[in-house]
Amino acid sequence: MKKPKILIVSAAALGFRFWEKNRKADFWNRLSARPVKTVFPALTCPVQASFRTASEPASHGMFASGVFNREIRKTFFWEQSSGLYEGARIWDKFRENGGRVGQICWQNSLGNESDLLLSPAPVHKHHGGMIQAFYSRPERLYGDICSKIGSKFNLFNYWGPFTSIKSSRWITDATCEILKSASAPDLLLAYIPHLDYDLQKFGPESDKAARAFKETEFMLEKLFATAKLANFEIGIFGDYAITPAQKAIFPNRILLDKGYFSVRSVKGMLYPDLWSSKAFAMVDHQIAHVYIQNKNDIENVRKILSGIDGIKTIHNHSEMNHKNAGDLILEAEAGHWFAYHWWNNKSETPDYATHVDIHSKPGFDPCELFMSIWPPMSISSDTTKIKGTHGSANSPEHEVFWGSTFDSGDPGTITGAAKALKQIL
Repeated sequence: MKKPKILIVSAAALGFRFWEKNRKADFWNRLSARPVKTVFPALTCPVQASFRTASEPASHGMFASGVFNREIRKTFFWEQSSGLYEGARIWDKFRENGGRVGQICWQNSLGNESDLLLSPAPVHKHHGGMIQAFYSRPERLYGDICSKIGSKFNLFNYWGPFTSIKSSRWITDATCEILKSASAPDLLLAYIPHLDYDLQKFGPESDKAARAFKETEFMLEKLFATAKLANFEIGIFGDYAITPAQKAIFPNRILLDKGYFSVRSVKGMLYPDLWSSKAFAMVDHQIAHVYIQNKNDIENVRKILSGIDGIKTIHNHSEMNHKNAGDLILEAEAGHWFAYHWWNNKSETPDYATHVDIHSKPGFDPCELFMSIWPPMSISSDTTKIKGTHGSANSPEHEVFWGSTFDSGDPGTITGAAKALKQIL
């Protein structure tokens, strides 16, 4: 039986209403485009894990773009192991029957579930700085791709104040080269991040957001055309829809003031003491997971947080029913998002707060998209700069784009689209 050949593109922040307002290219008409519901929480890693397992976060255990290990009392953000989420992959039987699978820049992709892999994997130097590098399977793949497209991937274009369209262009060109090659896998998953950056920085209603869509549309059109020439079907989906942001909420400051969050002073800078903290919040855009050491404190913490302006809902752990989920899960009101900061005085700012440091901070920090005037080469801590956010998933404005050249029926949800793909495989 002939194996299907399919390209799946995850386009960051491709909300359906945003797509509907800005679409221009003709190739969209060749896709069975429709709005679908994303998963909750509507964040990068939970959505991508949900697509690859055709299951909800309560099943696979990925609730944010970071996880908190209760045993060692430490957060791990943007780690790339595929072991961080559980469950059978939609392509397991496909691979057992000889099908080959590749992933390009999908989060949490490093493991043995794929035959082809490309993922940023820098080496952090002992005295600061980093060596840019890629994890590549086969090992020579990254070097071969760089030679063919004439450039290396620049991690500074992928995240931080120097993010740009260049990261998505490189991924697009790399994907096209793989599609055209004789060794192309039968199922290839690629991630296009660029649209997300400008929507967070300038808001979804801005002119710059519209321009970012135009640039993203051009790359998706290129992927579509290359896929068709290589006899690949294609599916494109958005992971979440970005909505306007006006105000940050600081749950760790509140918990510190009430004696639940603990810090230690190191050279006058305040660092979290998660061993002593009775409660703390691991934040990711509009979602905050509150981890509470003593279950008897849960109701007291709930009362403290329930009166905070900007918090829409406090979900119980039982609603997600997985060890990785917080004991309480906060969901922000429209226009609000959660910041990880706990200090009030600038002199107490921890060292990593003014740097792009995605691994040390106990939460996602969108302020890393902005440079600070002083000190030089530092990033901003000004949360008012953030104009777009995401995480909620329950209303039509949160619906995302799904479109394919293969028959996916009427999936209704991201996981429904994944189930349809599984049936084809």
